[in-house]
Amino acid sequence: MVGQAGQLILGIDPGSRITGYGLVRRQGARLSYVTCGVIRPDVKMAFADRLLVIYEGICQVIEKHEPDQMAIEDLFMASNPRSALKLGHARGVLLLAGKTHGLPISEYTPRTVKQTVVGYGQAEKGQIQHVVRVLLKLSGTPSEDAADALAVAICHAHHSIGI
Repeated sequence: MVGQAGQLILGIDPGSRITGYGLVRRQGARLSYVTCGVIRPDVKMAFADRLLVIYEGICQVIEKHEPDQMAIEDLFMASNPRSALKLGHARGVLLLAGKTHGLPISEYTPRTVKQTVVGYGQAEKGQIQHVVRVLLKLSGTPSEDAADALAVAICHAHHSIGI
């Protein structure tokens, strides 16, 4: 879909409780907001069922918007090994969804995303929300998880063509 309509990038902030997604369109060096949201499985569900909700949810987003590329936040060093494992499982089903739909996938560390978008690798969630809102000229502030996903998409746009 590259060309007149630009390239549609799906950014994902993975999580086993809340997975954020955001889509931006790149036309040359210009980025525009398409949509964002979260996939929030019921925390009372069995973990395998939550993974299925995440997988089906991101598949619906991919099928509805037909992105050209997918970018996802890579694992970070968590203080809780169990949380890190659960995050790894969530990333796995998200990567599977992207590959199942034929998307090229890029992965970025949280530090790289923050450095690229905010200019500071230790940026706080509120700073990310603010910068994403300004960069994409949003009328409202997206949730933390959706803003993080939009930041991943923006990061990918910058790294893939050097905006």
